[in-house]
Amino acid sequence: MDSSITSFNHIIDPDVPPEGEIKQSSIQELITQIKETADKLARDGANRGDVKLLTTALKELRYSFKVFAPFRRQRKVTIFGSARLPLDHPACKQAVDFGKRLARAGYLVITGAAQGIMEAGHIGAGRANSIGVNILLPFEQEANPVIAGDAKLMHLKYFFTRKLLFVKESDAIALFPGGFGTQDECFEALTLVQTGKSHIFPIVMVDEPGGDYWHRWLDYIRDVMLKRALISPEDLALFKVTDSVDEAVREVLDFYRVFHSMRYVKRDLVLRLQQPLSEPLMERIRQEFADIVRGGTFEQTGALPAEAMDAHLALLPRLRFRFDRKSMGRLRMLIDLINRERTLP
Repeated sequence: MDSSITSFNHIIDPDVPPEGEIKQSSIQELITQIKETADKLARDGANRGDVKLLTTALKELRYSFKVFAPFRRQRKVTIFGSARLPLDHPACKQAVDFGKRLARAGYLVITGAAQGIMEAGHIGAGRANSIGVNILLPFEQEANPVIAGDAKLMHLKYFFTRKLLFVKESDAIALFPGGFGTQDECFEALTLVQTGKSHIFPIVMVDEPGGDYWHRWLDYIRDVMLKRALISPEDLALFKVTDSVDEAVREVLDFYRVFHSMRYVKRDLVLRLQQPLSEPLMERIRQEFADIVRGGTFEQTGALPAEAMDAHLALLPRLRFRFDRKSMGRLRMLIDLINRERTLP
């Protein structure tokens, strides 16, 4: 587990109620809204199919949140890739190595729980460090033997609830060669990060040694999407393509070397950091990234009163600024700079 994800007692602010009081009050309010929404379905005369879809999705998510709850503060990486590749395929061997090394670094490895790349990732991580989110298909998709029967294995009916969990619960995503499903998951993750609908995290595409699967994908991204101005040059910073497990592991671990996490407080973006930044680095940030600030400038601060529910992060320093909420590629470049140029004041 990331040693920086530790529990602290409280935020020192006399005007903020105890964390438990805030949390229980806000949770109960949201549960009341769920009940009110359910009542409105009856008033709307919703048909059985629509109600059944919502009921199943809610049940799946509730159960899955319960499974993930004990691991909230442990870093997790999701591995995507083909279920059709045999375990002796070079891409599967890469996935085994990647899963093993991330587990050694304290990460849990999440996969779709089936065979091929998914099983390889679990083999590398081992059962204790594996989580499975299986999909129920018209043709049976059995869980791989590593995760089968484990309490950390979930079986879901809907792809959309499954994909939500893959992104919501992950601190990184690694994509290995795969078919339509892998490409769907790839573009889903990129879209969510690019549009700011997800927290930002490393996305790395891993080929077999000397392989061209992701390099040919990258050619399409550059030669078609970028050249036709369908994406911005900065969007290329949101992901990395490599055929080296060493490089893939570094891409994930280095992302959290100084950067810890992010959240919005009113109109400001707050980056939580593992250590404060030196004044020379702050001046460089103010000059090089002024284009993503919509007023004011970058400032270092402590925990804000609005972060009272994140008391376990209270002692982490913050970088606070009025982010334009659209330049996600540039935000990733800022985080990379912070991680690369870290120095103490």
